[in-house]
Amino acid sequence: MPSSRGSDSSLFRCCFFFFFFFFFLATLQENNPKAADESDRVLNLPGQPSYPVLTQYSGYITVNRDHGRALFYWFFEAQTQPHEKPLLLWLNGGPGCSSVGYGAAAELGPLRIKRSGLGLEYNKYAWNKEANLLFLESPVGVGFSYTNTSSDLNQLNDEFIAEDAYNFLVNWLERYPEFQVHDFYIAGESYAGHYVPQLAELVYERNKDKKNFPTIINLKGFIVGNPETDDFYDSKGLVDYAWSHTVISDQVYREVNRVCNFKLLNWTKECSEIMSQVFQQYREIDIYNIYAPSCVIQKPFQPPEVEMNGLRKMRILAGYDPCYATYAEEYFNRDDVQRSLHANVAGTSIPRSWKVCNNSILATYNFTVFSVRPIYTKLIKAGFGIWVYSGDTDGRVPVIGTRYWVEDLGLPLISPWRNWYHEHQVGGRFVKYEGLTVATVRGAGHLVPLNKPSEALLLVNSFLAARDLPRRKR
Repeated sequence: MPSSRGSDSSLFRCCFFFFFFFFFLATLQENNPKAADESDRVLNLPGQPSYPVLTQYSGYITVNRDHGRALFYWFFEAQTQPHEKPLLLWLNGGPGCSSVGYGAAAELGPLRIKRSGLGLEYNKYAWNKEANLLFLESPVGVGFSYTNTSSDLNQLNDEFIAEDAYNFLVNWLERYPEFQVHDFYIAGESYAGHYVPQLAELVYERNKDKKNFPTIINLKGFIVGNPETDDFYDSKGLVDYAWSHTVISDQVYREVNRVCNFKLLNWTKECSEIMSQVFQQYREIDIYNIYAPSCVIQKPFQPPEVEMNGLRKMRILAGYDPCYATYAEEYFNRDDVQRSLHANVAGTSIPRSWKVCNNSILATYNFTVFSVRPIYTKLIKAGFGIWVYSGDTDGRVPVIGTRYWVEDLGLPLISPWRNWYHEHQVGGRFVKYEGLTVATVRGAGHLVPLNKPSEALLLVNSFLAARDLPRRKR
């Protein structure tokens, strides 16, 4: 029969072991940057495939405490070596379209909405093969992002959005401090052609003011696709593209050139009227991919007219796909999906259902920036890596307009216009200037990662590696 002293000794050793073990776990959790993030971890989304296993987080970051303003994010760690891969922020445009609904769930995220709308499927061309991938729903009023101060929604403009996005980054990096040392890049498409360079400029300027902005964001560059950049060249390019691709007649084209001065911030009544005829030609074809089949499950495309200072100007969402929107909105409005994403939780004051694009933001947005070309000149001189790409079947922000404003930058030419290759075929063309690479993606529309996912993955891989696109068949 064992002695009581032996039993006491064993009990003491056992208790000491468990005390030390739990103390060790508590200390590890306290010093582990991820510990604070576990409440945002997404364990399993409804309809998510079981393989591959993805490390993902989503939730809210407050950007203005006084106004109760918070932006919603969805973050995927890189599929391999996340501690070594860069951090890439993706923004969609509109203004008013969701980076969760488009960028994450339709284009370049690892989980895509099935076309049946019944669940998710794995995207084998996801960009988190190359980077830690962060999607942001911006501005407030888009997707799950919200404000408790309704007047914020009437103040939206480019400066407002850049400030909120910067505050989001600073606060997000405080929550995920392990990514502060990573190389940081910004990417986006469409009206994010404004958001991305404006945010890059703000980061660049505030990194220089360490006294007032102590958080250093390790910005290395940005890449934008079919980007709205300069109102004059984008509008001229839209019309020239429509005419050169037989969308509009010679008569309409001549009349546009006679009555429209696209150097004006607001169009005249005569210009708006003739431009409405241009957009009418897109009622039966997809302006975002002119050779793609039209959507047959919803109404034909009807561009809205927006009143601006008493003058009519046609502004249409850049990146809207009505067929896809039906499935995405069914999925992200499900209660179980929102619970899994920690979205629309108590206190968020979202008086609306989730939409791929919030049309009311487009109607009230303060369009005050005519061109972001000066930012390119500034950041190229600062030495950042900058790429611009265009799907060449997009009629909304066509490659012609992009070529116009790039040429006007007057950059020294390094490598002339040439083909690049993908899977033994011409993937598109590219040209290198001093500080800027411009590429096209053959056969892609406005949403390049959706239309040409494999080519888009090669594109972002080349950008992040600061490597030319393949010049030979491969």
